[in-house]
Amino acid sequence: MELVLDRVSKQYKNKLAVDTVTLGLRPGVIGLLGANGAGKTTLMRMICGILKPTCGTITFDGLDVSGEDYRDVLGYLPQDFGYYPNFTGRKFLIYMAALKGLDKVAAKSKTEDLLRLVGLTDAADKKIKTYSGGMKQRLGIAQAVLNNPKILVLDEPTAGLDPKERVRFRNLIAELGNDRIVILSTHIVSDVEQIADRILMIKDGRFIYDGNLAGVGNLEEFYLRQFGEGGEE
Repeated sequence: MELVLDRVSKQYKNKLAVDTVTLGLRPGVIGLLGANGAGKTTLMRMICGILKPTCGTITFDGLDVSGEDYRDVLGYLPQDFGYYPNFTGRKFLIYMAALKGLDKVAAKSKTEDLLRLVGLTDAADKKIKTYSGGMKQRLGIAQAVLNNPKILVLDEPTAGLDPKERVRFRNLIAELGNDRIVILSTHIVSDVEQIADRILMIKDGRFIYDGNLAGVGNLEEFYLRQFGEGGEE
């Protein structure tokens, strides 16, 4: 199981957002670190097949990421995922399962399993508009893994969460990374330093680090040297 980016670039009118990236990703949690505007979201959207690279290719076990077959193995949580505020958490997941092609029996069973996994069983029949930010993000994770994806892409998933919710969210991500490729994009160093098997640091559309935590020593200090800003919110 491998996601391969081969000489991928994305050019906007007067900006090269991603600059000739070549990369191979295997199962585990991959932390994608970078300041706002570094190219993280553009890269994630290309990996999800939402944006087309200006040049280069992205494939997963031979599948082009722009194809329907790839969507069957992909789970995605964007920075602002869409939900229906008057739906309950349970109703929302069953609805999303139907959109993803699960039959009624499978949708109901999977929904209950995921509500337990993300710790929302007790709130399952409450309307989403009453959920805290952390609860909404956990519901977002649940909808992203309804189809049991082999690749899970999370774009700034802990932004705005309180420290307790952030810890709970990190633990959930670590568990999900046991048997799939999880790409976690963030500018918050602590999100990745405890759970990432591999760290990618991007600046001006290029990787300036690719390795494990041991290779950088103090990740917070390394991040500050590169970007000149705090790695916490």
